[in-house]
Amino acid sequence: MITVILNAFKRQQYLQEQIDSVLSQTQPAERILIWNNGEALDLCGYGNNVMIANNSHNLGVWSRFAYAINAETEFVCVLDDDTIPAPQFFENCLQQMKLEPALLGARGLRFLSNKRYHPFISFGWDAPNEKAEVVDIVGHAWFFKREWLGVFWRELPPLGTSRLVGEDMHFSFMLQKYLGIRTMVPPHPRSNPSIWGSVPEIAIRLGTSKEAVSQGNEALQKFDTALHHCTSNGFILCKEVADTASTGIVIGPGVTRMRFIKKLATKYPWIGKWGRVLRQKLADRNIHI
Repeated sequence: MITVILNAFKRQQYLQEQIDSVLSQTQPAERILIWNNGEALDLCGYGNNVMIANNSHNLGVWSRFAYAINAETEFVCVLDDDTIPAPQFFENCLQQMKLEPALLGARGLRFLSNKRYHPFISFGWDAPNEKAEVVDIVGHAWFFKREWLGVFWRELPPLGTSRLVGEDMHFSFMLQKYLGIRTMVPPHPRSNPSIWGSVPEIAIRLGTSKEAVSQGNEALQKFDTALHHCTSNGFILCKEVADTASTGIVIGPGVTRMRFIKKLATKYPWIGKWGRVLRQKLADRNIHI
């Protein structure tokens, strides 16, 4: 029923834990396809359940969705290398699919600007949601029907743009444009972390490490470029739709863009943790920084 796509590059040491997590789901994957952009891998002990594609070059994150056409199941789940799903995440996604077929993820964002990635409203493992929430994009995990891959490649990324970012926005945009399919975060209730899309402690630690593609000002500029490309070509954001329109006050360009703040959070993890709590408390009062 489910094929999982994993990618490996600079954080291969966590791959074994990720595979074990996928295979121990209450609705386990039938097969795991590993897209490896790093040193060659040779995993033993999994038999035909695990297939590895070792690449001589780093082909970026978009290529995972081309590799996914090798899936022979109804559903596909692509996982980032910093994502360890909780035991019932796939089951959670399948239940949500029965209610509304949608592109599902472990974390979702509602953008507050058509041109800037930050600030945003977040849902999922880092900001638990009691019910399913419609968002602009999802990340860390993408759970979808295999047939939707045809829509992903309906339009190609512009020549000269980064292949390291933007695939998340592109997928949501293509599904919205051609199939009218929404992007959602399934329920992530505080009372039941066993159905969450990621273990928060691991996601925060790995997602803020120097290997993460989201780190650095250059990465943020690429995110901005990708978002502006999509919105300028017709991507309709939640803030423009009545039942998901954002309200509140937006202050500044996004605190996580500030180099000084990022350096402090990296050097002193407690500052990063305190900052995330403060940002969420302000967001709960519709103040976004």
